[in-house]
Amino acid sequence: MKNRAIVWFRRDLRLADNPALRAAVDGGYDGIVPVFIHAPEERGDWAEGGAQRVWLHESLTALGNELDAIGSRLVVRRGPSLDALERLIEESGASAVFWNRLYDPLVVARDKQIKQALNRRGDLHVASFQAHLLFEPWQIATRQGAPYKVFTPFWKCIKQEPRRAPLPRPTELPPVGSRIGTLEIAELDLLPSVRWDDGIRQRWEPGESGAQRRLEAFLDAPAERYDEERDRPSVQGTSYLSPHLHFGEISPHQVMHRTDEWLDEHASPAPRPHIESFQSEIGWREFAHHVLFHFPDTPREPLDQRFRHFPWIEDDEALDAWRAGQTGIPMVDAGMRELWATGYMHNRLRMTVASFLTKMSTPTEK
Repeated sequence: MKNRAIVWFRRDLRLADNPALRAAVDGGYDGIVPVFIHAPEERGDWAEGGAQRVWLHESLTALGNELDAIGSRLVVRRGPSLDALERLIEESGASAVFWNRLYDPLVVARDKQIKQALNRRGDLHVASFQAHLLFEPWQIATRQGAPYKVFTPFWKCIKQEPRRAPLPRPTELPPVGSRIGTLEIAELDLLPSVRWDDGIRQRWEPGESGAQRRLEAFLDAPAERYDEERDRPSVQGTSYLSPHLHFGEISPHQVMHRTDEWLDEHASPAPRPHIESFQSEIGWREFAHHVLFHFPDTPREPLDQRFRHFPWIEDDEALDAWRAGQTGIPMVDAGMRELWATGYMHNRLRMTVASFLTKMSTPTEK
């Protein structure tokens, strides 16, 4: 009987630097079945919104094309995830299931249950891998062994840790047998029925290739002025990599490795402070996951408990104006309108818009 492995793609929609996929390739399996399982109900309030659903549709399409080009194909299923995996195990005769870890509270709990259920079968090799972050949240701690609550010492700590090199992209994969069925990506109904998403499609190129091109475009010019222009929403002074990182079309290891490499290619020391500033933003992403993992109640509870009973003002009219970009405050409204038009908001505007909402004393869970 042939050995086959299932690689469960989640928010790691890339072929390069994909540890789960690499484990299957290096494991000598006769067959590899790449699968994406759409189960938004398992993520609760963290399920994709409208703009993210558009991006996901395009990113899955791009991943499918990349797999086709190296002899494989993407199998698409609906959840529940455990049911879908067990059906696919039976259909494919798989002896292994691999995936890359995520750190949202609900996903952590779900993945633990899935791993336990699959391990109980006794006939499977089940393994998960680190791919979404530079370091696992449990690897980084203060001298007292506690999780960090402040960014600066956190970043100082992880900068001193050695990082692994990105893993190579497979050049070919075995074909997926025709008896293994799949949904078409369009059957997931990710695209809006009223096509408001033209701005997203015109501005962005979702997918692994698009992410790599976006990084290189950043290094071609904005990187050398990053620390001066990143706070100016009127210029394209940032990398615009955040949605690509979110969906795992590029990994933080790839970004850090390529920016280090870029510095080595430039004899002048002038760009170094700009690249180091940019790399610290990757650190902020890392820190956000670190805090969420160790303090999973922070989406609804303050990290500082002194603010737990902060008096909120219920003002639905003001909240609706904020959402629509009609507060009368130009910077706030510009940020919200950019979000509506493109699915994206500049980093400086994100801070401004969020600060304005908080100072309105409006409950953020609304």
